[in-house]
Amino acid sequence: MGAIGAVLGAVGSGMANEAGRWAWESAGGVVRRIAGREVVAPTTPGQLTEVAHLVHDRVRSDPQLARAWTLFAQGVPAQGALTGTFARRAGLPASPRFFTDRQEALKSLDKEATRAFDGRPRLALLHGPEGIGTSTLAIHWGWRQQSRFPDGQLYVDLRTLGPDAALGMLLRQLGLPAEEIPPAAADRADLFRGCLADRRLLLVLDHAQSAGQVRALLTSAPGVVTVVVARRPLTGLDALRVQVGPLARKDAKRLLTELVGKPAIGAARATLPDLLDRCAGSPYALRAAAPRLTAPVPARSESAQSPSDPALDTVGRAAEDSYRLLTPDAARLYRLAGLYAWPALDAAAAARAADLAEEDAVHLLDELAAALLLDPTDVGRYRYRPAVRAHAERTAAATDGIAACSAAVTRTVEHYLDLAVGAAQAALPESWRVPSGTSPISYRDRGTAVAALAAEAQNLVQAVRAAEEFGDWDTVVRLCQALWPLQLKAGHHDVLLSALQAGARTADAHFTDSRTAGSLHAQLAHTYTELRRWDEAEPEALAAARAERAAGHTRGHASAVEFLGLLRLRQWRFTEAYDCFDEAYRILDGIGPTDEGAADLARARALLERHRGRALRGQGRRDEARERLEQALSFFRDTGEAYNTARTLTDLAETRLDGGEFTEALPLVDAAITALGQENAAYHLAHLRTLRERCVSAG
Repeated sequence: MGAIGAVLGAVGSGMANEAGRWAWESAGGVVRRIAGREVVAPTTPGQLTEVAHLVHDRVRSDPQLARAWTLFAQGVPAQGALTGTFARRAGLPASPRFFTDRQEALKSLDKEATRAFDGRPRLALLHGPEGIGTSTLAIHWGWRQQSRFPDGQLYVDLRTLGPDAALGMLLRQLGLPAEEIPPAAADRADLFRGCLADRRLLLVLDHAQSAGQVRALLTSAPGVVTVVVARRPLTGLDALRVQVGPLARKDAKRLLTELVGKPAIGAARATLPDLLDRCAGSPYALRAAAPRLTAPVPARSESAQSPSDPALDTVGRAAEDSYRLLTPDAARLYRLAGLYAWPALDAAAAARAADLAEEDAVHLLDELAAALLLDPTDVGRYRYRPAVRAHAERTAAATDGIAACSAAVTRTVEHYLDLAVGAAQAALPESWRVPSGTSPISYRDRGTAVAALAAEAQNLVQAVRAAEEFGDWDTVVRLCQALWPLQLKAGHHDVLLSALQAGARTADAHFTDSRTAGSLHAQLAHTYTELRRWDEAEPEALAAARAERAAGHTRGHASAVEFLGLLRLRQWRFTEAYDCFDEAYRILDGIGPTDEGAADLARARALLERHRGRALRGQGRRDEARERLEQALSFFRDTGEAYNTARTLTDLAETRLDGGEFTEALPLVDAAITALGQENAAYHLAHLRTLRERCVSAG
């Protein structure tokens, strides 16, 4: 039972790449053969156990079925690269050079890390208000204790990440390729804990906002120490709580002295007491104040906030002091770029916000970073601390006015729309799903375009939210349509989901029964499917088909029905899948020689023939499956499509293997490997080599 369940679980969690999806479909066919009937694919641990019970009971009493299961289980590709040592050791962000006080907090962390393991996770929660130095403390302690963690240090900033995306990021830090990261959150959590089970490492979860956000990231592994950093105690998190408060006055003065030197402290003797009072023991405020320690504070304009404004906390007061020393252009950029909670801005986006040249924005961003009003990231972007951004937003409203503020956000959204449309058109120029129109931003090749979409994924999601808030419905749907190449080529489904939900919601309200609605529901169905949320994918696929049919878009209607069939394959509902592909084929017959989609009709039909072959194979109708697959193979070979040729050859080989025809399967596998020789398809090749080993060993 345990072995059968483990095989099914491994196959299910390995569906992040095409080889894994092949294995899942194969599992469905084998289970159907063993059960003697169609069995719906499991989506919960309880359902998986039920399927394992069914398989176990049948193979225990039938040697032929036992052999079929054994052959399948031996061919399941091993998941994960982390079987021995880490592919690479991740690390923490850089620790500041000057660090003072916090001795009691450091001792508390030392004690938690070294206590005898008794089954409880080694878990500490550092909490304190913004700017008080909780993140710095965690990072400084981690570097001090580096020798305690020979397997590495993991760090994730949770400001803009949900648990699913955070798990994906941590698995990548552990060296797992994106193609091997499970799509489902539960599978990611299981794999993450499995990777950490016998490791000695530090895990820092920074800027946590709730216990629910971090719970899936925690482990009880005895060699793992987890430090969670938050602004406040997190209800429901059972951890050692370490409160981080303001620096004592003597320690605040010591930090300033380390930053600027004793001569500067001596020269500022008259103003030092007031500055220390204003910084209130905040390390951030002290660091921001250091450059202006002896500089006179310039006169304020009437529109600026009062330094004693109760709306300003310590970080806000520090931001106000730094803001008043900025050049006019830098001050304007600071205000207008901070009007919306963008995850991280580059110079191009900041330039559009402030309506200036990109080369000017580069220098102004450096000025803002030097004043500690922006935090630079390690990928050439900048982000605001929440309290600093709140100051920028309030100051913009008072200084620039509501109309100018709205225009700045609109320009930034337009920048992301231009970027997304240009990248989508370059990444997938043949697709009718990507938005039409011209963009001032272009990309040299498909790979660069997909990489640009991936790099800006979180900002694009935020742009969708902003457009929805502004009631700019056309921008909402165009932004979402431009995400299609990213979904198709690189995934990021956990990041994109909220934007795609907004797109479908907007389409229903403002683009009812249109091609736009059909496209957006299809995109959302695709992401739900990849996340293994199949019950939610089904109504979206049906909604896509209804909208495309109502809009009279025959090609889109056929595509939506085809997608519903692909979903049925994932669910092991092979008979229904075949019916969907059959229906899609009939819908395509409605496209005339001069109609839209006519040029792609032969290819669309060939893909449907391949899908029909897969559905027939799942039903155990192998002769009919081979006939359909061979028709598709003939088309793809004639057109020179190496990738689809290899995929169809693989389907044919697996159909032969289902019948124990190892000798007949071997040349098909070899031909598929040859076809993929010029393609970047490492996981497909790994799957094919596994099939080849089965053929050779059985022969």
